[in-house]
Amino acid sequence: MPARSVALVTLGCVRNEVDSEELAGRLAGAGWDLVQDPADADVAVVNTCGFIEQAKKDSVDVLLEVADLKGAPARGSGDGAGGRRRPRTRAVVAVGCMAERYGAELAEALPEADAVLGFDSYADLSTHLEGLLHGRAPAPHVPRDRRSLLPVSPAARQAAAGAVALPGHGPAGDLPAGAAPPSGPRVVRARLDGSPHAGGAPSPWAPLKLASGCDRRCTFCAIPSFRGAFVSRPPQDVLAEARWLAERGARELFLVSENSTSYGKDLGDLRALERLLPQLAAVDGVERVRVSYLQPAEVRPGLLEAIAGTPGVVPYFDLSFQHAAPGVLRRMRRFGGTEAFLGLLEHVRALAPDAGVRSNVIAGFPGEAEEDVAELERFLTAARLDVVGVFGYSDEEGTQAASLDAKVGEHEVAARVARLSRLVEELTGQRAEERVGSLVTVLVEEVEDGAAVGRAEHQGPDVDGTTRLLGPAAAHPVGALVPARVVAAEGVDLVAEPLEAGAGRPS
Repeated sequence: MPARSVALVTLGCVRNEVDSEELAGRLAGAGWDLVQDPADADVAVVNTCGFIEQAKKDSVDVLLEVADLKGAPARGSGDGAGGRRRPRTRAVVAVGCMAERYGAELAEALPEADAVLGFDSYADLSTHLEGLLHGRAPAPHVPRDRRSLLPVSPAARQAAAGAVALPGHGPAGDLPAGAAPPSGPRVVRARLDGSPHAGGAPSPWAPLKLASGCDRRCTFCAIPSFRGAFVSRPPQDVLAEARWLAERGARELFLVSENSTSYGKDLGDLRALERLLPQLAAVDGVERVRVSYLQPAEVRPGLLEAIAGTPGVVPYFDLSFQHAAPGVLRRMRRFGGTEAFLGLLEHVRALAPDAGVRSNVIAGFPGEAEEDVAELERFLTAARLDVVGVFGYSDEEGTQAASLDAKVGEHEVAARVARLSRLVEELTGQRAEERVGSLVTVLVEEVEDGAAVGRAEHQGPDVDGTTRLLGPAAAHPVGALVPARVVAAEGVDLVAEPLEAGAGRPS
């Protein structure tokens, strides 16, 4: 079969990155060459995000941008056939959450995309792409509520999960030859962030999916309808992929899911994550394990203790508070409030005083009054969080919140986002200043303006702050773990001085 190339463009959350790398593994196993730039690919696959309105707009913009490449002359001197120059990009395919959520509707609204494929197409994506190159466009995906595909009872899901597409979980259906090892763990994945397939060194950290889907029914969130019911990956699969990632240079594993606190409930073991963490930390080559996406209402003391006290697991708590006013939280169909959340944070810091804590909050939710905003400000001021994402509420079709009364006007939502963002910027800057003088271990990720830059234990990848190391970057290569003392803060970012050899490591 003649060589053909594909580029995967990933938008949205880090969970989408795992899905893209699984698709890359399937396509590489089927003989496709993986390239970074869509302009150098026969087919560009855009892994879209469909979470909030801005993410959907960004996905459409990228699809249109990539579609503009079709028919453009290729870079280089030609394809060797009389000097003719083939087009760069011959087809553009939309996959991911937005494609799954809207399917044929997106295809009709965006004819620039040559195909819109849902999760059920992932196992056979190579065939679909090959068909496109030969003028055979697959039918657009027809959306359905993916919660209906698995039993309501979590205990009954594992037996049925093999028949349902679960992106990022590995094999489902028939695999192309070479897409998985002939024996042993069937890891279907190819690293794309600095991937050797793209000519660069692997990133020193990697996301690792624990589970897919969500059983919660937050009134503002449509994710369960297109990601489906909650399904845990079997621990042996997670461990196999962890070993595979470590063999390819991952020194930090970032555990992701829609709700990591639910891990194991469909395996008959609510403490499955507590049992899994020490095993992941013991994988050869893995120096740090980080857990993300914790639901405050489901956090158990044993899980807090496992995250705070397991050697090799960083004390990092990604807690999805969303608000602090009890009345607003009830309308969101969530639980808790300022006092309960501060009590949870007190417990966390009693276990790990220097723990990193991040969260997100929503401003302008229907029914949010001025006193609710003030309550949220009171919580944020007392919580001393390291990072806070502030999002303005907008109606999402198919969610209960879209039909709630007492809507907050668009301009008022924007004003509250700006107000809370100013407060958050001040508070997180103060929290960073509190870390000056502390000892950290920095995982070096890149060289920027001649300095080694990475993350300390309390800083998650991509969305949190970074730590810049003083001194020559050559002394701290990418992937190094460098003990250092924090000497300054620049907003949420830190500046640290590496400790001299023999000066000891942070405790």
